[in-house]
Amino acid sequence: MTSSVPPVRARRRTALAALLCAGLAAALTACGEDPDQGTNGVGKLDATEIEKKAQGAADAADAVRLAGTLVSKGGTYKLNMQLKEKGGTGSVVSKDSTFELLRIGDELYLKADSGFWSHEEKPGADSEAGGAAADKLQNKYVKVPQDDPTYKQLRGFTDKKTLLDGMLTLHGTLNKGDRQKVGATRTVQIMGGKGEGGLLDVSLEGKAYPLRFARGGGGGIVTLSDWGKDFPLEAPAQVDTVDYGKQLPRTAS
Repeated sequence: MTSSVPPVRARRRTALAALLCAGLAAALTACGEDPDQGTNGVGKLDATEIEKKAQGAADAADAVRLAGTLVSKGGTYKLNMQLKEKGGTGSVVSKDSTFELLRIGDELYLKADSGFWSHEEKPGADSEAGGAAADKLQNKYVKVPQDDPTYKQLRGFTDKKTLLDGMLTLHGTLNKGDRQKVGATRTVQIMGGKGEGGLLDVSLEGKAYPLRFARGGGGGIVTLSDWGKDFPLEAPAQVDTVDYGKQLPRTAS
């Protein structure tokens, strides 16, 4: 006698087998899940290639915002700057002063409070006259003469290429670090040699923009955002501009 499986029961067994196979496949896939799934693929590259990708994306972007702290031999500076090829605008805070910068092409403007300007008063100077001058200059834009000793340094804070070149070239042998997040954006880290060459977080989403730079040796941390987001650059109105003279106070540096 030949036995047979009822058609309904056979279909149930087939469905159960398919379900078990699907579950097993899902489990195996999860065990070997690709951490770069859904990313721009930059995380699969080696550290040198990631650095080149980040540099290329930064060079091609029309604009960027830099915010954070940089420590140098000249002191500690807290930056909040918007930069593009034709200039930049934003604020710089140091130990002794706070000032705003605006550059359009080669024209550089500086705006600060009265404390910044009166700080340069010399011993024996007429304090009343100095105070009056400081009051006149406070919160006004002063055009920085291009032959002024501080022009080059102040301009550097507004120069996209100058600032980015210093942040996007890590020193020593490069190594690829962990996957992290800057805000809600997934990143991959690359590091300079011996932990002193700096650390860079590069976006794993969209273009491979650098999103955070940590300078080696505790030299500060800067976030980079608003890539490609344009902003206006307009010369200040004449009524908001004051002529300081041939040379700014040395405290401007």
